[in-house]
Amino acid sequence: MGDDLGDEWWKQEGGSGISHASEEKEGGAEQETQPAEITQKKPEKRKRATEKTVKAKKNKNNEQRESVTPQGKETEGEQPAQPKKKRKKKKTITDVLATSEPKPGCAADLQDLLLRYFSDKRSVIELEELKLQGSSFLSSNDLTHSLSSYLKQVCPKWAKIQKQHTEKSSVVVLIVCSSALRTIELIKQLTSFKGEAKAAKLFAKHIKIEEQAKLLQKGVTHIGVGTPGRISALIEKEALNLQALRYLVLDWNWRDQKLRRMVDIPEIKLDFMKLLDGGILAACKEDKVKIGLF
Repeated sequence: MGDDLGDEWWKQEGGSGISHASEEKEGGAEQETQPAEITQKKPEKRKRATEKTVKAKKNKNNEQRESVTPQGKETEGEQPAQPKKKRKKKKTITDVLATSEPKPGCAADLQDLLLRYFSDKRSVIELEELKLQGSSFLSSNDLTHSLSSYLKQVCPKWAKIQKQHTEKSSVVVLIVCSSALRTIELIKQLTSFKGEAKAAKLFAKHIKIEEQAKLLQKGVTHIGVGTPGRISALIEKEALNLQALRYLVLDWNWRDQKLRRMVDIPEIKLDFMKLLDGGILAACKEDKVKIGLF
């Protein structure tokens, strides 16, 4: 029987046996490797899930930071800081006047200015003494006059008055304005009114006070035009006196490039009040000086 099968039968069986064993071994190896692959895939899924949650948390934190005001970060137990309210800009004189028509000044405007300025500097009795009678004022400019036409209206007997004036270091008409340039402009406008009368420039720019004092003492000056600061300084130095003064004309209605009047500029307003309080108001009370708002 062994001869019939041949000498190679054991090889085939052995071979088949070996092949089955190897297949079983290989199958077993495959079965053993499958769980390892599954276990390797599971951590990868967990990593992806954790990455997504981290990204989501970061996005939430960024949104919370953006919602917090720039003053500081939110802390536990503290409410988020509220944004500051923008303050409304106060309207300046220029803003108000740019949208409204200018109104001519009147005696009541000057009276109100005096009371407001001295309200915290004087007693009630002293404030009452500052009030001027209607007879202390000339008619006000209605914004239709030039300086010459206004002076002709309020001072119709000028030719006679200028001839009678012979005192040195004094003037009959004192015109108060805000600047040196405005002083020069007003003196030019006086041409048709003053006639042979002499006018003096009384401002500080480029002119020393000693030169102005010598000019006033040298000859008779009828009209003085200048700024309240320099006029007050000349009065303090006794280079200018108020003995012959009859008309005080205030350049009340004129406005500069910023639409400010003379009394709207703080430093000029201070000098102006000092000038009025330096003897002019007292002269008005005695009916020696009259005030006109040009």
